[in-house]
Amino acid sequence: MLALLASMGGFIFGYDTGQISNILLMDDFLLRFATCSTPGDVATCSFSTIREGLIVSLLSIGTLVGALAGAPTADFLGRRYAMSVECVVFTIGVIVQIASENVWQQFAVGRFIGGLGVGALSAAVPMYQAEAAPSQIRGTLTATYQLFITFGILVAYCISFGTRDYANSGSWRIVVGVGILWALILGIGILFMPESPRWLAAHDRLDEARLSLARVRGVPVEEAKSHYIIAREIEEIKSSIEYERQVRAGWIDCFKPKNKTLYRTLLGMTLQSIQQLTGANYFFYYGATVFESVGLSDSFITQIILGAVNFFCTFGGMYVMERFGRRRPLIVGGIWQSIWLFVFAAAGTAVDPTTHPGMGKLMIVSACMFIWGYAMTWAPGIWILIGETFPTQTRAKQGSLSTAANWIWNFLLAFFTPFISSAINYRYGFVFAACNLTGAVIVYFFLYESSDLSLESVNMMYTDPNCKPWTSGEWAPPGYSSRQDLIDQTRAAEGRKPLTLEEGRIEKLSQSSADGS
Repeated sequence: MLALLASMGGFIFGYDTGQISNILLMDDFLLRFATCSTPGDVATCSFSTIREGLIVSLLSIGTLVGALAGAPTADFLGRRYAMSVECVVFTIGVIVQIASENVWQQFAVGRFIGGLGVGALSAAVPMYQAEAAPSQIRGTLTATYQLFITFGILVAYCISFGTRDYANSGSWRIVVGVGILWALILGIGILFMPESPRWLAAHDRLDEARLSLARVRGVPVEEAKSHYIIAREIEEIKSSIEYERQVRAGWIDCFKPKNKTLYRTLLGMTLQSIQQLTGANYFFYYGATVFESVGLSDSFITQIILGAVNFFCTFGGMYVMERFGRRRPLIVGGIWQSIWLFVFAAAGTAVDPTTHPGMGKLMIVSACMFIWGYAMTWAPGIWILIGETFPTQTRAKQGSLSTAANWIWNFLLAFFTPFISSAINYRYGFVFAACNLTGAVIVYFFLYESSDLSLESVNMMYTDPNCKPWTSGEWAPPGYSSRQDLIDQTRAAEGRKPLTLEEGRIEKLSQSSADGS
């Protein structure tokens, strides 16, 4: 329930992303905000490249600022209250948009304000989910954020399809205004969820942190103090926080080489940048326009098909990222996506798809195959990694920097895509294909395997000089013979089975250490 409710932040993100592609083609929106050579005749209305780019991309500028503000907000207010405040900001942006009459700049500014809320949520939600979730299912729970992004995109497509034939402003105002409902669900509902135990512990509220851990792990409250898993995790959190207080961290600390902090900051920013450069938002922002240019009679339907593929395949992505770890799916996904983008670009470049229907269909199929791979690997995988790669003392700030990198590229692609497409047309796909291959290489050489580890153990792994990215899948924290041993021991403890000899030994060592201090 916690993961689903918090993931409404992803739903808001996806809904705001998906709606604009279809709104740009709606008659009333064109008549109000486009340039019409014959006033009142929608057939003569069109957006200039700059105006279209600004309307689409100002959301991304807002999200960039919001993502950077998300870290201090979440640290100061707490993860839950921060999300509620960010929902209010998003709602203000929606109201500004639906109040627009004939001034396109007002609509664009409304998207900017809404973007402030979306960007802050994109930093706060994965962090909250990663801090609250058990390590064994952290990937799945954090991946629900991406699942809800895809669900939001699909719902936006469907609502747009339902309102597109309205002759008045309801065709686009309904689509935009419904966004307020999603913000209300998250902003109010999240207040009934437990706060992040790591944030509570950092603010000397250990008893509340213990109860929060018990709630999200399904442990009865009366057993919270004696339960092995809860006690072990509280001790890990306490030790981590005590260390962090000795080395207070600011923004500049995100760029210090010690403990591979700079390494992880650059890695997070790079992976988030490449997630944008995969080319997914080329289809989500401009898909309706792209497929209309291919010669399809109803590009709205194609958008819904792509949205459905994106949404349903993300369920598979949740399984893949939990079953096969983080590195392998990202490497395979990068290669798969590159292949289908190459097919898309080659088909569109070889002949004119408007006069060769077969090529147009091949382009649609290749786009669907690309989205299939993206939804199962790079889409959920990067958000999972942003929540679990960084040390606690700089996690919020590094998460914000990484998310900001995502939004910088989101803006650049949203704004410049009309210019680039008009210059090189479908050859644009070759650029994205190369970026996907680059992403696969970067993952192989630089990303550590963090599945099944607690956040504190992930930090130990990155700082272990004997562990390399390509061998990290076998790494285990002290007291365990292998990663599989860690998994087996944790499952046994969660099942309330008797402690194994190894666990008993660790527990005695911990007790003797405590007595000695």
